[in-house]
This record gives sequence, structure tokens and C-alpha cells, in this order.
Amino acid sequence: MNLSDDLKLPVFRQIGEVADEIDREVYVVGGYVRDIFLRRPSSDIDFVTVGSGIELAEKVAIKLKRRKSLSVYANYGTAQVRHGDLELEFVGARRESYHRESRNPIVEDGTLEDDQKRRDFTINAMAICLNKDRFGELVDPFNGIIDLHNRIIRTPLDPDITFSDDPLRMMRAIRFATQLDFTILPETFDAIRRNKDRIEIITKERINDELSKIIRSPRPSIGFKLLDESGLLEIIFPTLYALKGVETKEGRGHKDNFYHTLQVMDNVAERSDNEWLRWAALLHDIGKPVTKRYDPKIGWTFHNHNFIGEKMIPKVFKTMKLPLNEKMKYVAKLVGLHMRPQSVGEEGVSDSGVRRMITDAGEDLDDLMILAEADITSKNPAKVRRQLEGFAKLRERMSQISNADELRRWKYPVDGFEIMDYFKIEPSSVIKELKDAVKEAVLDGKIPYEHDAAWEYVLKIAPDFGLSVPGQATSASS
Repeated sequence: MNLSDDLKLPVFRQIGEVADEIDREVYVVGGYVRDIFLRRPSSDIDFVTVGSGIELAEKVAIKLKRRKSLSVYANYGTAQVRHGDLELEFVGARRESYHRESRNPIVEDGTLEDDQKRRDFTINAMAICLNKDRFGELVDPFNGIIDLHNRIIRTPLDPDITFSDDPLRMMRAIRFATQLDFTILPETFDAIRRNKDRIEIITKERINDELSKIIRSPRPSIGFKLLDESGLLEIIFPTLYALKGVETKEGRGHKDNFYHTLQVMDNVAERSDNEWLRWAALLHDIGKPVTKRYDPKIGWTFHNHNFIGEKMIPKVFKTMKLPLNEKMKYVAKLVGLHMRPQSVGEEGVSDSGVRRMITDAGEDLDDLMILAEADITSKNPAKVRRQLEGFAKLRERMSQISNADELRRWKYPVDGFEIMDYFKIEPSSVIKELKDAVKEAVLDGKIPYEHDAAWEYVLKIAPDFGLSVPGQATSASS
């Protein structure tokens, strides 16, 4: 099979010319070749040459006038050239052998066949020649094109050896199956089950990279179900695994919170590409296992699981080596608030309740609503209709709150320094208590959201906090 019509970018001919000048074989390999058949765009292109990949990259950089865009990684025998929007990665063909204690291989120079054998899956083991006399020729020793047609993930060689040598490939198999909606060949999946414990030699960072790609997929639940069925989930994500299962007492059971969570994440994925909103969906019920109680009168309860879950997020992120920054705070915030829209709706959509939700959610209000609506997974049509009607009323009321945009960017209308200066007091908890009392008054509609009205309210309630108001002053300037 010849694929020269699919290699329209001038860079392919240019690289082939450079290779011919130094009498070197060169091939496009891996994901770019796979994506030609899948009709998926790609800007990362991997090249394999029989010889030094670094030497070829250096000559290609000169040919393309991109010497300043050349990066050499001598320890790995690779080099990269940035060419416009393209990232061109060069490596010499190699064969690999492994020690059981490490996924870092012993690398030796090899042939193209050696290089294709070491690839993770048949669909990634195809190569296209760029040399002039064979330009566009497909080299596919493991019938990757057939597996692409049949939508199958399998390894070129014995899967037990493939996964034992580099256990991260187990995660990659599940990730590709999720992204492409492919099926992992049963024999290959059985090998993942047998080798699942080998994943413990892989760093959290590499595992998270694959998890993130699963989460960013069109239907993330596919990957998490495969992680569970393979036995990997319990090892790499015990907090999520703890959601599994249904307990029954006196003939009353609760829903399986693991599968509910996956449905919520899929629901979010249908409406948002925000990876961290999807993480919030994945983690929104992690507080349920520790708050689960059975009450003979009302059945199973998970009181305050949202608040407990919010407190668990920093530990989860730290354990899993996820970023401990604003992204973590965002996820924790949404986990803590995910029940709020439902409770506000059940209270009859009062103005004060809506204002509180707007200020607490702030700029993340729209994401909170997406999460709350995604959380509706009941199989009872009447219940679903009732909840959706409640959210519709809530959205309508939110649009009617006159200062909603200001509330989303909430700032205390009275400054703490102003309070300290006027009452001649040092920093103390009283200041925050006063400011919070002002906030409650604004949200309850007692006073408008403006400085002068807020200051008058401070003077009015100050005696309740043990502060005396000099004379009859009614403003900070008196």
C-alpha cells in the first residue's frame, strides 16, 4: 500500500531528501500514521531512521533553516525540531530489553523491524517510508491497518511481556480504547489483569497523564470501567474505588455511587471540555463512603458528604501528585457546592438563597450549574422532570437578580482597615464577624450592595459585637 497522497506536507519530501543525501532510511511512525487512517489531524510527527536520529535531525534543521528550533536529548538518543506548528521528533531505530524492577529499557541500535516490535500496539507499529525510491510505502508487519479497521487494541508481541516490560502500556491500552472507542482484544485485556500489580513501579505523574487523557475523552466512563474491570483502579485510585458496591439492609439498598459518578462525568463531558470540571464530577461524591449511614425510618443517608468531600480533595490531589494550586481549589469548591443548586431549588428559590449561591460560586457559577444538572441520573422520569423544573426555575431567578454579576465578583463593601481605624482596634476575629454580618444583610436583602449603606449597618450593629460608636457618627468620615 502506498500513502504518498496522504503526505502532502512539503516537510516529508524534504526529510526524505536529507536522508537520501546521507544514504539513510527514514520513516514516519506511530501516532501520525495511525491518525492518517482515522482522519484525525496531528501536529506531532515521529520519525525513525536506521542510524543516528540526532544526526538526521541536525541536518534536517539546517535544510529547513530551523537550527535555532533544534533540541537535542543526547541521553535518550532523540532530537526535536519545531517547524511552524509542527513538532518533528527524530530517533534512531532501536531494540530494547528490560529489567523487572524498572520500565527504563536497555537500548541498542536496531533495525526498523526491531523498532516496530518494541511498539506498544499494532495500530502504533506502522511506518511509512520517506526515501525517494519508496516514498509513501506502508510497512505494517503486524497488520495494524486491519486492527484499525476492526477497532481493536492488541500488542505486536506477547502481551504479558509487553505489559511487564513497561506497565504504563496497560494504562495506554485503556486510554486508546477510551479515546478511539476501540475494543481491547480479550487476550490482551487478560494480560492487563495478570500484570496489574506491575503498575506500582510507574510514577504517579505518568499515571495521571494517562488518566487526564481518559478524562478528556468524549466518554470518560469507558476508561474508568476498564480500569475497574482490569483491577488497576483499586491500585491507582483507591478513593474512587471505594465508591463501588451496593449495601442492602432491611431490603433497602442505595445506588452504586461508582457507576453514578461515571454517568455524572459523562453528562458533564457532553456539555463541557473543561478537564477540571470533569475532575470535579469524578470526585463530587468521594465523601459518601465515610458518611454513609442507615436510618430505619428513612433508609440510607450520606449527610454532609459534599462538605466532607471538599475537605478530602487536598489529600487526594497530594497523594496522586495532582497540581496543588488554583485547579485543586476549583475542584474542592465545586465538590463542596455541588448540592447547593438542588437545595436552593427545594427551598422555593428564595432571593436570599439565590444570592448566597451566586456569591459562594462566584465566577464558577455556570460550571456549578452544569455539574448540578449532570448529577441528575435517576431512572425515575417523574423525579428527573421535577429536578429539571426546579433547576429551570433557579436559572430564571438567577437571571432576575438585578446585581447578579456584581455578586459573582463579591467583595466586602466595607474594608477591614476602615473598621480598625474607626473603632481604634487591632486585628481580631471581630472584624471578620462584622464583615460577615454585612454580607448576610446584603444577601438577605436588608441593605443594598454599596459602601455607605453597609457602613451605616456596621455602626448600627457594632454594639452587638462589643464596640462603642463615638457620639452619633453615621459614617467613617465623622
